Amino acid sequence: MRRYCASTWSGSTVGKLRKIFSSVRIWIVILALLMMLIALRPNPIADGVVIKSVTRNSSASLAGIENPQPTLAPSALERIITINGKEVADVQAYHGIVDTLPINRTVTLRTTRATYRLTVRPRTETIVLNETVNVTEIVQRNRTINGTTSIVNETVTKEVPKTETRILGAEPLGLAVVNTPTSNLRKGLELQGGIRVLLQPAEPVSEDTLLLMVDSLKQRLNVFGLSDIIVSPVSDLEGDDFILVEIAGATEQQARELLAKQGKFEATIGNTTVFRGGQDITYVCRTAECSGIDPNRGCSPATGGWACSYFFGISLSPAAAEHHADITRNLTVIGIPPEDYLSENLSMYLDDQRVRELRIGSSLRGVVTTEVQISGFGYGISEQEAVTNTLQDMKQLQTIIATGSLPSRITLVKVDTISPTLGTSFTRNALVMGGLAVLAVTLVLLVRYRRLSLALPIMFTSLAEIFLTLGCYALFGWSLDLAAIAGIIVAVGTGVNDQIIITDETLRGESEGGRSWKDRIKRAFSIILAAYFTMAFAMIPLIFAGAGLLRGFAITTIVGVTFGVLITRPAFGKLIEILLENDDR
Repeated sequence: MRRYCASTWSGSTVGKLRKIFSSVRIWIVILALLMMLIALRPNPIADGVVIKSVTRNSSASLAGIENPQPTLAPSALERIITINGKEVADVQAYHGIVDTLPINRTVTLRTTRATYRLTVRPRTETIVLNETVNVTEIVQRNRTINGTTSIVNETVTKEVPKTETRILGAEPLGLAVVNTPTSNLRKGLELQGGIRVLLQPAEPVSEDTLLLMVDSLKQRLNVFGLSDIIVSPVSDLEGDDFILVEIAGATEQQARELLAKQGKFEATIGNTTVFRGGQDITYVCRTAECSGIDPNRGCSPATGGWACSYFFGISLSPAAAEHHADITRNLTVIGIPPEDYLSENLSMYLDDQRVRELRIGSSLRGVVTTEVQISGFGYGISEQEAVTNTLQDMKQLQTIIATGSLPSRITLVKVDTISPTLGTSFTRNALVMGGLAVLAVTLVLLVRYRRLSLALPIMFTSLAEIFLTLGCYALFGWSLDLAAIAGIIVAVGTGVNDQIIITDETLRGESEGGRSWKDRIKRAFSIILAAYFTMAFAMIPLIFAGAGLLRGFAITTIVGVTFGVLITRPAFGKLIEILLENDDR
């Protein structure tokens, strides 16, 4: 009759370790952990601050500091080293230095990428006085004589209130900074604070129209200097379309101002509006037939790299075409053919913010045409990079022109506001509860098996699954939020349950007739795989439920359980086989 006794490693510890580290399954887990370690890049002793966003037209923006791309990894963000030679240790130290900078002086800001010279501008306030002054200005009006319409300048004098500008102090540099991230793991809104807005088109729209609205909203938010933006189309189980917008660090007022309106796009020559989006622009080409790299100019070497030219066509309404001809008729031509253009540029404004300025070809001077070709350039260090940047710049300009005014009105369905303080509290509580859960599960396993050699592998395997899931988030640039944390907890709970099944089947197999290790593990994994497919199919509908708000939970659960079934649990089965193979007598 067989019986079990306490596991002892005396005389066999070296042999078991040799078998453990000669197992292919164990090495697959180790290599996976190393790959995710590289993706996470943990740095618990990181100090200093990094730039999260740059305010448009601020001192920092004018000095050449660029707004970080939303897809940039946290560890790749530009870190501020010194300001006027003073080291910046954290956010508090940064604000302490900035608050003492003198007005109208130039300061030196050194980062991990470059050294910038910023001018500290005064912060002013304009006060309206109880006095008036006469102001003379020139306005352009249309005048029709004998059937011919022309533009004439008229001098107008009007009375306006007198104002006085007062200096209130130093204007902020225009940098939003946070403490240097300790890993590449992106934090969701619940963990860092911000706004989540659920928008819905006022009427049903096509998939192409919905994507145009998404591109337009991204462009609008980028124009206003907001970073950490996620704009994505989602739908619910009933087939209704929504747009989910997540903005870290924004306020509810900003979200409502920027998102709850159709927007305004207009193009001007000088001070005169030429055409407006939504009424004067009837078509913007996005197909390969009438947009892309200019075949006549192509790409060529430029100073410090390569430059490529792009083009695309737009169609104007007849009224806008005539208005464009009237405005350009009296402009002068500058340059030598074929690089000749008109003396005034075409300026494009999105929600009253100038986003682009283009030269006007001399061939359009005074010509009434509804078909206009837009062209521009993109640059890069290599030819391939120049092509990529050029096409990206072209797409951005197409989006500005095509969707400056959204093709459909939108309504705010839901607005969730989470403060940064609450986000910090969420993070701390999640870590505490996670630690308590690990401790509780360990105690339960010790009571169940009364053997540390069985309880510890289960806990180490569960921790490995958590690490692999977090590494996957860092690798693909996903944001970790509360829904994702809930998914990790579910995945770990499923993993512990599966490992208990493997352990029990192994022990029970020995007491029920001495089946081989292979048969015991095979029986355990048949149960595990059935549970895995059941859970995976149950999670798929949640990806689309709740207008995408439960997507993080569903995807994280599937990813975590998949890592367990394919990588960690086969290794755990082998580990249990090695640990228990000499425990029966």
